[in-house]
Amino acid sequence: MTPLYYAISGIMLAWHELFSLFLAPDGGLSWALSIIGLTVVIRVLLIPLFVKQIKSSRNMQLIQPKARELQKKYGHDRQKLAEETMKLYKDSGTNPFASCLPILLQMPIFFALFRVLDQAARGNGRGFLSDERALDFGQSQIFGVIPISETFWRSAPWSADPQTSVMIVALILVLSMTATTFLTQRQLMSKNMPADALSGPYAQQQKILLYVLPVAFGLGGVAFPIGVLLYWTTSNLWTMGQQFYVIRNNPAPGTPAAEAKVERDRAKAIKRGEVPETVEGTVITETGAPESDRRPTQRQQPKKQTRAQRRQGGTPGAGPATKKQGGK
Repeated sequence: MTPLYYAISGIMLAWHELFSLFLAPDGGLSWALSIIGLTVVIRVLLIPLFVKQIKSSRNMQLIQPKARELQKKYGHDRQKLAEETMKLYKDSGTNPFASCLPILLQMPIFFALFRVLDQAARGNGRGFLSDERALDFGQSQIFGVIPISETFWRSAPWSADPQTSVMIVALILVLSMTATTFLTQRQLMSKNMPADALSGPYAQQQKILLYVLPVAFGLGGVAFPIGVLLYWTTSNLWTMGQQFYVIRNNPAPGTPAAEAKVERDRAKAIKRGEVPETVEGTVITETGAPESDRRPTQRQQPKKQTRAQRRQGGTPGAGPATKKQGGK
C-alpha cells in the first residue's frame, strides 16, 4: 500500500495548496475539497477503463440470445457449455470481467485513503504527509463542527462522545452513497439493455448487484470516516453523470435509450428543416401546408350495358338515343 499512500497524499497536498490560496489552510473545508479533487483525478485516469467497461457491457447484452441458445443446446454438459461460452466471448471480443474493473481498481485507493485518514487522526503521517501535516488533516473540521476523520458509529448515542452533527452528515453521505450506487445500476438496466437481455444468467447477475451493492455499502458506510464517505459519494456521482452521457449519446442498439436518441435526432432534423414531418401518413411541407396525395387515382371501371342500350348506343341511366339525322 505504500505506493498508494504516496500517490494519494501527493495529489491531496497539491489540491490543498491550491485551495489554501483562498481558504484557511488548517480548515476542514480545504481538506474536504482536496478529497473531492483527488476523486476527480482518479476518475479522469479511469476513463479509458470506463469506456472499456461500457463496450464490454454492451457486448454482453448483445450476445445474450446466442448465450441462451448455447445453454439450451449444451445445458446437459457443463464442460461443453463453458467451452462454447468462452469461445463466444472470445469471438465477440467480450470480457465478462471488464465491467468490474473500475470498481475493483478503486477499492485499493478507497482503503488506502481510509488508512491515511485514520492514521492522520492519530498524528501518523503516510506518504508525503508529515506527522504535522497529517495531524492538521486528521483533526480538521468542516465548518468548524464536523471532524473529517469521524464516523457515524463513533458519534452515535452509545459512543463515549456522541456528536449529532457528525451523525447527520454521515447519515446523509451514507444514504447518498447507497442511492447513487442503486440509481447508477438501475439506469444501466432500464435504459441501455435490450428486452431480450433482461432475462438469463447475465440479467440475474445484474439484478443481484442492483440490490446487493447498495446494501453492502450502506451497512459498511456507518464505519467509514466523513472524508472517505465524501470520496465515495463524489465518485458515484461522477459515475452516474458519465454513464448518463454515454447512454444518451452512444446507446446500445435495440434499447429504450437508442429509440429515444432516434426520436431526438429526428426532432432536431425537423427543426432544421432537413426532414419533412409526417403526421398520420400526410407529408407536411416546409410551409406548413399538407402536401397533396400523389398516389394515382383508381381507374373507374365501365358499367355493364344491356343489349338494347348497346344497340341504341346509349349509356346506362341516359334517355332514349336520338335518331341520326337523315336516317329512315
